[in-house]
Amino acid sequence: MRDLLFEPFALGFMRRALAGCLALAVAGPPLGVFLVLRRMSLMSDVLQHGILPGIALGAVFGGISVFAMGTGGFLAGLAVALLAGVLARATGGREDSQLAGVYLVALALGVAILSFRRGVDLTHLLFGSVLAVDDTALILMAGAASIVLPTLALIWRPLVMESFDPDFLRAESGHGAAIHLAFLALVVLAVVSGFTALGTLMSVGLMMLPAVAARHWGETLSGQIAASVILAVLSSVLGLLLSYHADLPAGPAIVLTAGALWLVGIAVGRRESLLRRLVRHRHYAG
Repeated sequence: MRDLLFEPFALGFMRRALAGCLALAVAGPPLGVFLVLRRMSLMSDVLQHGILPGIALGAVFGGISVFAMGTGGFLAGLAVALLAGVLARATGGREDSQLAGVYLVALALGVAILSFRRGVDLTHLLFGSVLAVDDTALILMAGAASIVLPTLALIWRPLVMESFDPDFLRAESGHGAAIHLAFLALVVLAVVSGFTALGTLMSVGLMMLPAVAARHWGETLSGQIAASVILAVLSSVLGLLLSYHADLPAGPAIVLTAGALWLVGIAVGRRESLLRRLVRHRHYAG
């Protein structure tokens, strides 16, 4: 059992992969909990596709550089998030329809740009390569986590207020729009920091699946955030072990593990689970 659990992490590339995934696991899920709370889960899908044109332009003008592509992805993701909101308010339409339109166009634009840039592996950008994480990618992920967590702590109280009652915060301080923008910037940064490891199509998997699963374990907002981080850390460790022993791609293995933990929460979690509903039904029936 000791060899089964610890032997894979004696390898340098496995330790780097674990360190990068732990940075993502600490920074992303708390933002995912707020996305679920604010009924903005679809925004994560928009951003994971919306960063692709920026990454592509970063590769065109800056070469195969993590920082060039990361900067381009951050600017593109922020632009896409703002554009979807502006279109929804300008047209009076539903925001989810605007989000769907924006992310589809962004995805197609990113693929089109990459088709003109030889030497860029589209599959690598879309699906990532956790086991190929190098020191530069680690700096990006750790740096993003170092920005996300203190900033989230700084805006915690107004963000909670804006999530539950945006009209009250707007009336009291008038800073609702600024808090919303800061939150979107943090989400974009977290998504971009994960593209080198998990790719643009799976970078939100480690953010959203633990966040969705956490509602089955945490009674309070802080409890759900703690649960989401614990679930993300477990997904990272178990997913990497599954990848090593079963010879599976590491990124999908991590996301599938997070999905399995979500199903466990649905089945036997402390809140809103099938087991809780069954127990409640028997209690009332008795």
